[in-house]
Amino acid sequence: QVHLVESGGGLVQAGGSLRLSCEASGGTVNRFGMGWFRQAPGKERDFVAAIAWSGGKQSYGNSVKGRFTISRDIANNTVDLQMDSLEPEDKAVYYCAADILGPGSETPSFYEYWGQGTQVTVSE
Repeated sequence: QVHLVESGGGLVQAGGSLRLSCEASGGTVNRFGMGWFRQAPGKERDFVAAIAWSGGKQSYGNSVKGRFTISRDIANNTVDLQMDSLEPEDKAVYYCAADILGPGSETPSFYEYWGQGTQVTVSE
């Protein structure tokens, strides 16, 4: 059974940075397409970033392009999300997800495994 645990969330001022990490157990990240999604109160879960199982393709949601970077650390079996130039609109619960041998889809339903989420709050 694959288990995902997110960490690194917190409170930051607008313009600041945070680095989220998703640690996987029960499988290795280089066998999964991995995605980051976020959900604000009263809103749908939105795509943030994804990386294909091969590591050869990364994709980003329009609102985070140029500010967020997804990467994976095979040695530590984690997938990280570096978030720079944070804006109040980035406030949400951030979830990581895994899709076995997946292409790094932007669609939540493609992912079989999900973490519990980590809260990110950005103050004005």
